[in-house]
Amino acid sequence: MSNASEIHSFDFAALSAAERYKLVTGVVVPRPIAWVSTLGVGRAVNLAPYSFFGLMGSDPAVVAFAPGDRPDGTPKDTALNIGSGGEFTVNLVSDELAATMNATATEFPHGTDEAGVLGIPLAPGTYVRVPRVAASPAALECREARTVTIGRTRVILGEVLGLLLRADALTDPAKLYVDTTALDLVGRMGGRGTYTRTRDTFVLDRIPYAQWQQAQEREGPQD
Repeated sequence: MSNASEIHSFDFAALSAAERYKLVTGVVVPRPIAWVSTLGVGRAVNLAPYSFFGLMGSDPAVVAFAPGDRPDGTPKDTALNIGSGGEFTVNLVSDELAATMNATATEFPHGTDEAGVLGIPLAPGTYVRVPRVAASPAALECREARTVTIGRTRVILGEVLGLLLRADALTDPAKLYVDTTALDLVGRMGGRGTYTRTRDTFVLDRIPYAQWQQAQEREGPQD
């Protein structure tokens, strides 16, 4: 049994890609899920989930996600579609949609309309031509800003052009107050197949420096 104070060191240069994946997905948790819709040849809607995903900024709002390659080394449909059309929509995944989202992770043949095959209702895009998942509680409609490739890792950076948000997730539309718990989103934990819910939340207010100084003065010098 390992001691809690014991540290193991891993040199990523000495590890395989599969070994690195196993380690980083085990410690970088929870990870939000980008359920990305794109348009392919003949306007077939590709729908695929990615948990290498995050929000990178707000001025402008930028998201980043990393679609990998197929086993034969060719880019997945998401990357191909964005490369040719530049538009995509990130549909956020509620607990209710988790099983449906997981079904779209199946390696369907190139060009398959996943939404059509799986019977997933779509709604027209508002700021992009790409449709969104109608039942998703929130969707970020994006345009590719840049794609960065480092080795075999492809990171797509997208500028968010607009947000579609379910009405019950807004506590005060005029003040843009979002009720995050109402979204009931899920995230990835560890490697394949493990997820977490976002219902167990807690609040830690940020402490202004002046307030921190006052607290130190009240406590006085430590022996």
